[in-house]
Amino acid sequence: MPADFPQSVLEVRGLEKRYPGSPKGVLNNLNLRVEQGQIFGLLGPNGAGKTTTISILSTLIKPTRGSVRICGVDALKHPFKVRPLISLIPQEIALFPKLRGRENMDYFGRLFGLKKTELALKIPETLALFDLGEFADQLIAKCSGGIQRRFNIACGILHDPALIFLDEPTVGMDVHSRNALLDRIQQLSLKGSTLIYTTHYMEEAEKICSQVLIMDKGSCIAQGATRDLIGGTGKYLNLNELFLKTTGKDT
Repeated sequence: MPADFPQSVLEVRGLEKRYPGSPKGVLNNLNLRVEQGQIFGLLGPNGAGKTTTISILSTLIKPTRGSVRICGVDALKHPFKVRPLISLIPQEIALFPKLRGRENMDYFGRLFGLKKTELALKIPETLALFDLGEFADQLIAKCSGGIQRRFNIACGILHDPALIFLDEPTVGMDVHSRNALLDRIQQLSLKGSTLIYTTHYMEEAEKICSQVLIMDKGSCIAQGATRDLIGGTGKYLNLNELFLKTTGKDT
């Protein structure tokens, strides 16, 4: 991330979303602030409003009211200025199965506007970060689910986005592959990337997220530093217990 970006990568104030004809809002006065290098967990049961929140923050839809600033830029007024600064990596594998891993990275890198000389540096660097070198020339269709998910993220970070949205990145993965991917996500944070992380696995969020926001029915019901929300209060043994007690629902 360029040095002249403000420390606060994401600021959300009074975010609300109400669809026409709906008696209740999907989002109700949501506020959050994410600093550079944080992994911020956006948690909640199905139907809590996470997808709507991510869609607004990534400029795909507009809120009914509220403000969103990304790297100091008003994302609602200037979405095209913000989009080069972010990456939205979906739960579904968004790759071309009949292309090789390296070919997918080259394709998406060009979409991000990277030049051939830049890609010649970024692709090997990103392959190494995600330990994908031996799979670079393998067809995506022939890669395991875990390898595909690593390529899914690798393709989305080639342009060094300031803010990365990761939606359920480990769903369906075995324990070994999941832990390997979580380690690499933490490496992104250590390199200065800022991540918004959604997951139904509370142990994942507890392991890697320094801050979390738990939402239900469009409203924030708990927010703060992960260690303060559980160990700091002494009230909850872990994040899963906090989630169950505050939402009254399983993940």
